[in-house]
Amino acid sequence: MSPLSCDTPAPNTMKAALTLKFKCKKCTKPVTLYLQKTSACSHILPYQGFCKCGEMMRHATGDKDAVESFVNSVDNSWMHHHHHHH
Repeated sequence: MSPLSCDTPAPNTMKAALTLKFKCKKCTKPVTLYLQKTSACSHILPYQGFCKCGEMMRHATGDKDAVESFVNSVDNSWMHHHHHHH
């Protein structure tokens, strides 16, 4: 059982950076990723940005499994889907 419950506030009590800089995997230009708005129920801080070459980049910090499902989701409809199980 995970000790995290939905009563736990999102980890923004640690000063979360609003932007992060990463190098694009395609063209190696620096890309600014912006902190995405999260619900209090999500235990991650997701970042997303677009490079000038059109490549989308994602990064997230927080709960490992939640981060993985965020980074691996290919569409923008990433949410906590409580109704279907993988």
